[in-house]
Parts: sequence; C-alpha cells; structure tokens
Amino acid sequence: MNGPAQRPDRRRRAAVRGLQLAVTALVTWFIFRAVGLQLGDLDALSMTDWRPAGLLLVVASLLLLVGYAASAALWGELVRDLGGPRIPVKTATRTFLVANLGRYVPGKLWQIAGLAFLARKEGVSAPVATGAAVVGQAFALVGATLVGAVAFFQVGAEFRTMGVIVLATVAVGVIVTSVPAVSHRVMTLWFRLLRSTPPADLRLGPAFTPKWVALYALNWVVYVASFRIFLLAFGLPGTFLETAPAFAAAYVAGYVMVFSPAGIGIREGVLTLFLAPVTGQGTAAAVALLARLWTTVVEVVPAGALWLMHLRLGDRTGSESGES
Repeated sequence: MNGPAQRPDRRRRAAVRGLQLAVTALVTWFIFRAVGLQLGDLDALSMTDWRPAGLLLVVASLLLLVGYAASAALWGELVRDLGGPRIPVKTATRTFLVANLGRYVPGKLWQIAGLAFLARKEGVSAPVATGAAVVGQAFALVGATLVGAVAFFQVGAEFRTMGVIVLATVAVGVIVTSVPAVSHRVMTLWFRLLRSTPPADLRLGPAFTPKWVALYALNWVVYVASFRIFLLAFGLPGTFLETAPAFAAAYVAGYVMVFSPAGIGIREGVLTLFLAPVTGQGTAAAVALLARLWTTVVEVVPAGALWLMHLRLGDRTGSESGES
C-alpha cells in the first residue's frame, strides 16, 4: 500500500511534469509564432503531395540507422579510451540503442542510467559506461552544433552573424580544451551538470578533444545526409546546404531545452524555422512532424526488437543456470 508520505511526492512529480509540458508548449508556440505559421498554411496542403518515393525512403531510413549504429560504435570506443574493455560493435549497438529509449522520458539522465545498467552486464563498470555516455553526449552536441551552424547561413543575412559566432565559439572551445588541464576541468564540470561521477582515472591528452569532435561531426554528417534523402523522397526543393544542416540545428535546440522529453515540440519548431524559407511555412511544419515520426520509428523499432532479444537471452541464460 502507498503511505501518506508518498502522496505528496506523486503530486509533486505530477506538478513538475505538468510544468514541463506547459513550458514546452509555450516555447514551441513562440517559435511557430516567430515563423509566422498559420493554420491556413497547413490546411492548404494536400495529402496526395505526401506520398514518398519508397526506395528513397528506405535508403534514408537505412542511412539513419547507420548513423545510430555509428553513435553506438563511438560510445564503445570512448569506453576503451576511458580505460574500459573492448566492446564488440554488435554488443555496443544493442546496448546503446536500447538505452537510447530513455531519451523519451523527461530529463536527460534516464538514457545515461540505462546505459550504465546495461553496460554493467557486458563487463563495463558503471563509472566508465556512464563516463563514456556523458563525454559522448558532450561531443555529439558539439559535433551537431558544428554541422547545424551551417543552417544559420541559409535563412537570411540577419542569422549569418549568429552562425559565425557559433562556429567561432566552437573553434575556440576545441582549441582551449585541447589543453589537458582545461579539458579535464571542463569534463568534470560537464559530469556535475549531468549529476554524474567522472571516472577516477580520467586522463585526457591534447588530441582527445579534436579527435572526438571530428568523429562526432562526421557522425552528424551521416545523420543530415539521411535527412536530405528523406526530403528527396518527398520531392521537396532546396539544396543539401539549404536543408540538411537544419536537422542538426534542430537537434541541438531540442537537447538544450532539458524540460522537453526528446526535444518534442522544440525540435519541430526550430526545424520549421530553418526550412520555411526554402519550402514554405506549411510544408516546413509538415516536414518537421513527418521527420519526428520517421526518426522515432527508425530508432524505437530496432531498439525495441533488440530489447526483446535481450530479455529472451536473459531468460534463456537464467533457465540454463537454474537447470545446472
């Protein structure tokens, strides 16, 4: 039975969750208002215009899945860099994608906690698994920022200065954090912000930051390339540089808005903002919603299948040990 002390906690959690949803809705409304989106823009769209080319959609989905697998492989390599064991790519992919399901819960810690729990079963200590996840998130965010900054140069002269500032800030940050003492302090602060404990033997050489920023930036090139093919599947206008980097910029915006689970609403609003000058407001909003559905399906379905396989493997292992 639930005691009286648990009821205030439930009410508090419900109030916090309601506040998160309210803030998410408010910020999303402000973004769409800045774009100037009207309901009439959506009403003018015809459903017959949204029949994708099947082959291109499959190619886009497979490339997106390759991007997810590459992120998992990078996490596995980070585990080694932080003193952990070598993890086979197949194992790293399963562990990472299943833990990624935690992104759809409000807060940015569930994914990391799930990764630490699953990795421990693969012989990786919780501090190392968590450390690789936390460091990987930092570099993934920087890589996405680098790729996404290109979007600022495509939406009008008033945004170009912001793009220059973003690129210059990242460049200075990479140079400064190449100094081991500085990178160690920055990473320690990043761990504290995510309420995680850094590995005791965290050693970062001068090549650590440039190496991982470059790798995660390349990972994001794969992601935005898959998004570009996704747009081509629907026959939408625009060049690669005019459309693809917006996918990364929207991810960054959704990530930094920690109150929104998986950046829902925020990501769609920012993607609409960057695509509207090329595709039109209504089409950009529709693309943002379709892209959310597409990325969720490509991420969740394989991860769910891997999770079921993990459970079955665990049950089989448990029954075999019980028989012996």
